[in-house]
Amino acid sequence: MSQDESSQARTESLRHDRSRIEAGVCQRLSPRVRRLIAPNASPFTFTGTCSYIVGAGELSVIDPGPESPEHLAALLAATQGERIAHVFVTHTHRDHSPGARALQAATGATIRGCAAHREILNHPSGRADTSHDLAYAPNEPMADGDVFEGEGYTLEAVHTPGHASNHLCFALKEENALFSGDHVMAWSTTIVAPPDGSMRDYVAGLERLRARPEALYWPGHGAPVTEPQRYLRALIAHRSKRETIILARLETGAATIEQIVEEAYPHIDERLKRAAGLSTFAHLDELVARGLARSDEGAATLTATYRRA
Repeated sequence: MSQDESSQARTESLRHDRSRIEAGVCQRLSPRVRRLIAPNASPFTFTGTCSYIVGAGELSVIDPGPESPEHLAALLAATQGERIAHVFVTHTHRDHSPGARALQAATGATIRGCAAHREILNHPSGRADTSHDLAYAPNEPMADGDVFEGEGYTLEAVHTPGHASNHLCFALKEENALFSGDHVMAWSTTIVAPPDGSMRDYVAGLERLRARPEALYWPGHGAPVTEPQRYLRALIAHRSKRETIILARLETGAATIEQIVEEAYPHIDERLKRAAGLSTFAHLDELVARGLARSDEGAATLTATYRRA
């Protein structure tokens, strides 16, 4: 799939689904899956965080979202007469995991899924990604390949670091589907922010998903990914193209992350410039590690001056 085809597919997918995504409205997606959107729409979360209700009778909720009494009430109302027994979390960014504690307090559910965030101390880049929920503490953390069997559904944990080092996707075996969290989304490319985020890990995760059989992805934000194999190829190509652009900008005189963003993202929304800078930083971190670029500080940092090696 070319970049133009990828952009067109994404636009058509969003146009098809945006009108049907509304915070607080529970929507049936498949025989085993319902979706409820949290009221936290923003340039970084699109229409809000997607919480997925899996099963019938005794339920699991995947990504209960931010700390929001309104969203908690909506989840409880949508599952009235049933029991939320398990809460699964893909990763510990604050738009995904804080709601787990409130949902557990209200229902007694067991919190499963990703491990707690481990802060990387004394890294030369500092804490570029400050959006983690440091209070998250799962009752039963899951590792890659762990399988949970619910009533009428099976979830397999798939470790996909990159956006976050503890990021998990969850494969729904009975429907050949994948809850892809923020690793793969139809509405936007994923922000990768070192030191917790890693561009190398992120691309490796995309390649790993290409080897899996799932034919439909339910992401953490926005519309489903309906042709994941084509879309994964497009995402990998996009990252390769972005890397080429950054190296070209270094050759023509851009030396700081800010300068590279100004030249590489000429029409970007001002509100998204920091996110573009973080992803550019992630690319530079990888390019320095591979010896294709050099930093005046030795390691890649947000404040370094860079040049082509």
